[in-house]
Amino acid sequence: MDYFERKLDDKRRLTIPTELRAEFASGVVLSRGFGDYLHMYPQQVWDREVEPALAGDQIFDEALADLNVRFRRGKITQKLDQKQGRVVIEQHLLDYAGMDRDVVAVRVGQYWRIGSPEKIA
Repeated sequence: MDYFERKLDDKRRLTIPTELRAEFASGVVLSRGFGDYLHMYPQQVWDREVEPALAGDQIFDEALADLNVRFRRGKITQKLDQKQGRVVIEQHLLDYAGMDRDVVAVRVGQYWRIGSPEKIA
């Protein structure tokens, strides 16, 4: 599965499809995206790929520093609700992405881009 649509419930919870829940068994990391959308990573992908990439090897790398600010500002980490496969999207992330209740999620390699249907092309 590379795409799904959902509606957030009244508590801002996104239900992950059953077919994808094993992918997020290690946890879920939500961060700001490059545009008006969010990135959703399985915890193991964040730890293995994103964290080392953000660490870099040069202390004065401005582009890398900017990426760190974008990805870490508002970043949340949580466990997937095992009973119903839900994750809470905090209000500040919804505001950043301009999301309301309707959510579109599209796989982009090892992570997911999530946002409002109008902004996910």
